[in-house]
Amino acid sequence: MRFRPHLYLLGANLLYGVNYHIAKIALNGWIPPLGFIVLRVVVALILFALFQRMFIREKVQRKDYPLLALCGLFGVAINQLCFFQGLYMTSEIHASLIMIATPLLVLLVGWISGREGITVRKGTGILLGAIGLAWLVGQSAGPSSRTASLSGDLLILVNATSYGIYLALVKPLMQRYHPVTVVTWVFFFGLFAVVPVGAGQLPQIEWAALPAEVWWSILFVLVGSTFLAYLFNMLALKEVNASVVSIYIYTQPLIATLIAVLSGNDVLHWSMLGSGVLIGAGVWLVSQPGRLWQRSPSPATLPVQKP
Repeated sequence: MRFRPHLYLLGANLLYGVNYHIAKIALNGWIPPLGFIVLRVVVALILFALFQRMFIREKVQRKDYPLLALCGLFGVAINQLCFFQGLYMTSEIHASLIMIATPLLVLLVGWISGREGITVRKGTGILLGAIGLAWLVGQSAGPSSRTASLSGDLLILVNATSYGIYLALVKPLMQRYHPVTVVTWVFFFGLFAVVPVGAGQLPQIEWAALPAEVWWSILFVLVGSTFLAYLFNMLALKEVNASVVSIYIYTQPLIATLIAVLSGNDVLHWSMLGSGVLIGAGVWLVSQPGRLWQRSPSPATLPVQKP
């Protein structure tokens, strides 16, 4: 097993896991969620474009514009708009737990499209991760001091669905272009959908009144959980299947729960540690090759994946 893509994935999901708590600081009455997304996409696009211009200098073919536009729609616009609005309306831990749907959706989309097969090991890994998350939900979601809402949960579920579709769509582009080139164009097309929805909230921000912790929260979201996390995910997706990328989302509820414990919003139980072991075992199993369940994509439609 190659460790480099897994280090990228671990770094990305550490940033995402912390983001549930840190982003909430800015969203708590200071930065409106949809306006925050406009800032997030604009700044990330500038950073990626500069990085791509200085180090990559790669052009994309016009025939790939439609697919890049779809990736921008699902991977940036729908994904981020629903996530921040949903996080604003529900609890940190609850939002992170709902992300369990993403790996299942990635496998389903990949299997239907003929790009990935469902293996015995992947299925076992997803099952272990699901058991670990269900255990975690039962022990930690209830006592959380944050209030969850049905509408917020549904928005997070839409976010998870959109992200799953994005991971399945973007894989062919990763085989043809550098990850930074792909993510730059994904943010470029995503910007066209984000600005009309969220730009109207920008005048509501009272910049001069923002305390230091809110500025640090904004900086972390713009650079850490957007620029660096997207870059790490793209670098990993260059070497592993989308389902492997998505399975690391199972670590986010564990991280979000631990932060809630450290901040005094919850109490650490031995069952949380047990669920973390199950989640880790699921991540390892999904990263291994195995015998296909049911049907597998034909050799003509399935790209050869490195083990």
